[in-house]
Amino acid sequence: MDIQIATLCDFAADYNGKLVISGTFDTLAARATPVVHPACALAMRFCFTPEDAGRHKLSINIINEDGESLDPNNMPIEPEFEVQLPKNVPFLTRNIVMNLQGLRFEEAGIYSIDIGCDGEVLVRLPLRIVQVSQGPNGETQLA
Repeated sequence: MDIQIATLCDFAADYNGKLVISGTFDTLAARATPVVHPACALAMRFCFTPEDAGRHKLSINIINEDGESLDPNNMPIEPEFEVQLPKNVPFLTRNIVMNLQGLRFEEAGIYSIDIGCDGEVLVRLPLRIVQVSQGPNGETQLA
């Protein structure tokens, strides 16, 4: 199993097997914390081979620098799925788009989106929350 694409973005969709991604980001700027990001998406493209056939458990968890879940009541998200490839098919790709709403970050810092399968972390996407202020000329600067 290979994750060909994994990114946090403003919008993503599966369009007839094509993964459409808009607005990839790894940093959110906020004037104050806690900050709530209203909506974004986690876009992923998996490639499966015949060796991947069978039942699997995906795991998605957003964690802080201490390894604690952003939302312990709802994370990790752990859907199960079945992989089956037709005979004589060397690989199969699938897109997964997970829409995320109301992500709340208590403080500035480094967070990670951990994507795993069957107990193993496959990808760790970094996400930085920075606090900014408005300068005397209206420019944005780090607080």
